[in-house]
Amino acid sequence: MNSRFITIISIAILFFSACNVSSSNSGDIGINEPLDPFEQNIALGRGINLGNALEAPTEGEWGVVLQEDWFTYIKNAGFSSVRIPIRWSAHTSDGPDYTIDSIFFERVDWAIEQALANDLMVIINIHHYEEIFSDPLGEREKFFALWKQIAERYKNQPKEVLFEILNEPHAELTADLWNLFLPEALQIIREDNPYRTVVIGAAEWGGIPGLLKLEIPDDGNLIVTVHYYEPFQFTHQGAEWVDNSDPWLGTTWDGTQEEVDAVNTHFQQIVDWATERNVPINIGEFGAYSKADSDSRARWTEAIVRFALQNDMSYHYWEFASGFGIYNPENGDWDVVLLRALTETVAN
Repeated sequence: MNSRFITIISIAILFFSACNVSSSNSGDIGINEPLDPFEQNIALGRGINLGNALEAPTEGEWGVVLQEDWFTYIKNAGFSSVRIPIRWSAHTSDGPDYTIDSIFFERVDWAIEQALANDLMVIINIHHYEEIFSDPLGEREKFFALWKQIAERYKNQPKEVLFEILNEPHAELTADLWNLFLPEALQIIREDNPYRTVVIGAAEWGGIPGLLKLEIPDDGNLIVTVHYYEPFQFTHQGAEWVDNSDPWLGTTWDGTQEEVDAVNTHFQQIVDWATERNVPINIGEFGAYSKADSDSRARWTEAIVRFALQNDMSYHYWEFASGFGIYNPENGDWDVVLLRALTETVAN
């Protein structure tokens, strides 16, 4: 009797194990049908960067530690998505495996979970990978190893999670070299994420000059991201990390026709480039440092948002709670004028 019972239980265990394996295999792809990147871009809509946190050498080193309630604040303020910059390269073992630290992975898991729990789409990227900018060929294998691990870990995430391959390639990672690295990284991502929307940026710091040199890989589910900080002497006045930026202090942006026309000219370059290639555009970073006067910051931001909306671009302001930020975590106050520019500006 006992022997028969054990046999029945063993068969049942094998049956359910087989079912679980089958279920796991069928669920290996979190998105089971092709997506329209234009629809994904519309859904991203108005967004903000959770900057200076996970892309610092260690979280908190730059004064920002992500908080659970921030995701709720962001959603309630009128945003649809967040971009989370991440410095994976500082949290790996040595080669040849370059294994990402499990605790750091769990921290990123948590951030993604908070975004999704608050009905926010989320872009995760590789950010501040400084070594690859100075020695791209020497870091190539590590770069691909990082994406292999990230893509595998998050393959079951829903379509609301997007991957951005690398933030602001520059220096020795030239436009020509980036055009070689990019399709290789995308191919690695596609092994586990054939249908996930992927965001790609250009070399030369992700701006318009680099955009004009970007070669789009043969893939039907890409969003191209552009970073915009022009005029630089206004947006980065007094920035401590920019040489000789103090003489720019006091630079205003008054919304004159000349100033607006300059922005319009830049955005038309982006629109023309994207139209020719039939790809949607995300303005992945734009912002004015807090040493500019508040009214100028708001006017400039409103102009950028309006141009983005007029041209069906999603956008992510840089950033939430630090030097460019719209929220003061110390007292819980918002820069209300700047917040309105980001969430209430319309296309007309």
